[in-house]
Amino acid sequence: MAAVTLGAMAAPTLPELDTVDLSDPATFVDGPPHELFARLRAEAPVFRNRSRHPSIDDFWSITRATDIEWISKHATLFSAHEKGIWMRPDASAPLDMLRNMVIFKDPPEHSRYRKLVQVAFTPRTIAHLEDSVRTQVTAILDKACETGSLDVVRDLSLPVPLTVITDLLGAPASDVDQLAHWTAKLDTGIDNVELGYSMEAMMEMGAYLGDLIPSQIGTDSLVGLLASVEVDGDRLSEEELLMFFAILVFAGNDTTRNATSAGVLGLLENPDQLAALAADPSLIPNAVEEIIRWATPLNYFARTALADTELRGVRIAAGDLLVMWYCSGSRDEEILPGADRFDVLRPVEYHQAFGGGGRHFCLGAGLARLELKVIFEEFTRRVRDLRLTGPVVRHCTTWVNGYDSIPIAVTPA
Repeated sequence: MAAVTLGAMAAPTLPELDTVDLSDPATFVDGPPHELFARLRAEAPVFRNRSRHPSIDDFWSITRATDIEWISKHATLFSAHEKGIWMRPDASAPLDMLRNMVIFKDPPEHSRYRKLVQVAFTPRTIAHLEDSVRTQVTAILDKACETGSLDVVRDLSLPVPLTVITDLLGAPASDVDQLAHWTAKLDTGIDNVELGYSMEAMMEMGAYLGDLIPSQIGTDSLVGLLASVEVDGDRLSEEELLMFFAILVFAGNDTTRNATSAGVLGLLENPDQLAALAADPSLIPNAVEEIIRWATPLNYFARTALADTELRGVRIAAGDLLVMWYCSGSRDEEILPGADRFDVLRPVEYHQAFGGGGRHFCLGAGLARLELKVIFEEFTRRVRDLRLTGPVVRHCTTWVNGYDSIPIAVTPA
């Protein structure tokens, strides 16, 4: 995953649509190409992307929120299992291995799996984590106020969700750096044609979890809970349990990490909004929704058409891959006028940062919201006068809308 440093840049020049290739990570060098997505929504909301990537076939780019939602809610017609959820079927690992993850499953197998694992994400389980998250965030921000500086990614948005995951796993806090390393390699593998680049991380993480799971049997950790949970006589197999925790480590921290980073940047650029949240903390739950919408940390997931169909009068053939651009759907002006504007003070009733709805709506949405609520409650309470002290460094990847570094100076409130 290439790191990209943002400095002064010329205004982007929109390409001719027949030259667009959304499978090229270079298209995302400055983050999601929102001006291009706006043009696609207006001119070609069902757009045939001609990929120049040697391992990616042509696919349909879906950019309107209503179309993304329709595809998401018709899981028997649009499959996550058939060719996977990324542009390349074997991104990060062989497809047969990836199909053991819940996000690669179709009904009825998906329904069975979700019923078994959703016991881990009850409101009561999530609320139990609030005190530990607040303690960690408070310590991080107190230290930043003492030193006057903070790298938002390294010091705040990366360690907080990964520490939550180590707590859920029953793993030692000292393993956070190792989990971060594996996550980075797996994220990179989504766009990297060399499968071995991320397979090593996948195998290492599998061995780590394979050793961890037996040690947690009978404990009250999430691992112990899911290893013993039974619904209608059905239980998770050892392989299913292993792959659930792999996806928890792999993707479970992306929403919080990247939304935190984008949210801090948004408040830095809009100090009046930071002041408003500091003055009235009751605004923070809505602000969290705007931050998640604005960030939409995962740009897309893909589905495969299982039968011939039509979308907006465009013929979609059985076997065609459709890429649902959540980062576009969350900024669809048909849903939210002025959607390109960051505004934590307006009501936010809809976005697609957790998917387009339907069966694959993010299991961890409640956990992400809790973490972000605590982070921005403490952030707006404790710091003022934000300013950048160096370049913002972005990921350059089609899948994740993320950052590697955001160095800022802070003043204690």
